[in-house]
Amino acid sequence: MNLKKTPLNEIHRNLGARMVEFGGWEMPVQYPAGTIEEHLRTRIFAGLFDVSHMGEFLVEGEDSIDFVNFLTTNDVRKLKNGQAQYSILTNENGGVVDDLLVYRFNEKKLMLVVNAATTEKDWQWINLHKSKFHVKVTDVSKNFCQIAIQGPKAQEILQQLTENELSQIKYYHFVEGKILGFDAIISRTGYTGEDGFEVYADAEKADKIWMKLLDAGDYGIEKGILPCGLAARNTLRLEAAMSLYGNELSETITPLEANLAWVCKLEKGEFIGREALLKQKNQGLQRRLVGFEMIDKAIARDGFDIYAEEKKVGKVTSGAPAPFLKKNIGLAFVLIEFAKIGQEIKIDVRGKRCKATIVPTPFYKRSY
Repeated sequence: MNLKKTPLNEIHRNLGARMVEFGGWEMPVQYPAGTIEEHLRTRIFAGLFDVSHMGEFLVEGEDSIDFVNFLTTNDVRKLKNGQAQYSILTNENGGVVDDLLVYRFNEKKLMLVVNAATTEKDWQWINLHKSKFHVKVTDVSKNFCQIAIQGPKAQEILQQLTENELSQIKYYHFVEGKILGFDAIISRTGYTGEDGFEVYADAEKADKIWMKLLDAGDYGIEKGILPCGLAARNTLRLEAAMSLYGNELSETITPLEANLAWVCKLEKGEFIGREALLKQKNQGLQRRLVGFEMIDKAIARDGFDIYAEEKKVGKVTSGAPAPFLKKNIGLAFVLIEFAKIGQEIKIDVRGKRCKATIVPTPFYKRSY
């Protein structure tokens, strides 16, 4: 199998990363410090992530806003220049084609940032629906590297590489600026539950930016910033109760079931999947995504069955130890009558039904 590689592939190897296949890409899953240390360092200092495998599509033309508003559940018309929003591509049945970020540069230029494993599917889906709109859609994924720096020290570290005043960039806003003198999009976004930035720059500049960020963050196994792999990215997003496509989201799961009603602006007018979502809202949900915490000493992994009152009521979508919280946690879909805080459930962990309880999410919320 020919795996795609990000511009930082060689650097990951030089840093001792263990590489794995992910969505058709060869990606670092962890570095020598280990997943737990990468996770904790991101929470207390800063972590550096290669997310260059993500897809980027430019949408340009006089109908850019109307087109993306038709494709996605959130209200693109509410965006101002230099603002981003989290949104969902839904199919006609209300299922999730993908979750994504929408960036507004101006009224005639938007950028869609989509998941790596679904980039090709999303590209086909988007192009399938553009014929009635005056837009040009361009796949610019290969042009960009995308590097995320996350954690309490992220702003302080990144500020050393740019003259742009980072403190002026609000959450889910971005600027077109310079990093090390190179053109870059600097976005105050992330997937860890921490404050931080995602930097989009010319793919050829990736190595220079990455290494300079490690230098600026005083990189070292014992202290400072740490490069982080997919494993830490997953446990960080799980503590923050952020959904992962393929786990909490899929074409057979709706945003309403996945607790994403807040990005479904059903009142905004026509968009793909709106009628199905309205129908589901009016009829009521049959299942809902919940967070749980293990009571028994066990780890509930993805796919494990959930029971209540001696009947099967759901399935774990993501489960793992939470390194910062020092608990075993997870996300799961359960039947709506059991989807309430404090509900005791039992999870089949390799043949043994272990106690857990449904708790509020996010499990972790930053305090700064």
